[in-house]
Amino acid sequence: MQRWLAATAFSLLCTTAASAEPASQKADDGADSQAPVLRLNVSTGGYPPYLIVSPDREYSGIAYDVVTRIAERMGYRVEALEIPRKRVDSLLLEGHIDATPRAREWTENPEKFVFTDAIVPVREVFFTTRDSDFRFQGLDKLSDVTLVTPLGYQYPQLEPLFKNGTLKRYEVSEDRDIFTFLLHGRGIDAGVADLLVGQWIIRQNDWQGQFRHSDQAISEFGYRLMVRPDWSSFAETFNEQLAEMKASGELDEILDQYR
Repeated sequence: MQRWLAATAFSLLCTTAASAEPASQKADDGADSQAPVLRLNVSTGGYPPYLIVSPDREYSGIAYDVVTRIAERMGYRVEALEIPRKRVDSLLLEGHIDATPRAREWTENPEKFVFTDAIVPVREVFFTTRDSDFRFQGLDKLSDVTLVTPLGYQYPQLEPLFKNGTLKRYEVSEDRDIFTFLLHGRGIDAGVADLLVGQWIIRQNDWQGQFRHSDQAISEFGYRLMVRPDWSSFAETFNEQLAEMKASGELDEILDQYR
């Protein structure tokens, strides 16, 4: 009985998520209400500055702004849905949602989906306080370094150094905590974070001038739109619009709002 109730509750949750329109978008009804809908996952809690979810369920962010602008030009109305990370891939394949921002390298079975061109690069870099002696000049030159990183993140380039003791790791649950530990913790040499995420956190907390980051990245991936397998023609048109947005400088204008 408990299993049946749990399954029923989850089914109702998915149905509501796939059909309910957020309050922030209800004001857009009218002429656009007949337009085809792009059901876009913005993740539970978002992923600032790429996907930002406000307390009153309004949406913004680099990826959200780019996708909504292009979708509108293609004649679509965007419906933002907050889907738990573990459910996104299956809901895409089952047709309950249409797209999610994602790097191909973060996907377990990328061949099952269609990816657009990269909207922006995700560059993982070292952040330090402004007066730190730490300098990143290559992985082979790192020695006896303690890093603060997000909890649960995997860094293939760093894993061998963690295993042999060259690097020590302290994990925190929130990206913001990386910078708090750098400012106030002891024994921390550097933090690892995506460049744009770090710049966003620094800006939001008025920490400008207190940090610097390495020019060289640990890794770099393309942050794209991952769509349902039957949406390849949508991805092709999206790529054309994205290329125009980059060439005109419109993408840079969007980025400047978040860094």
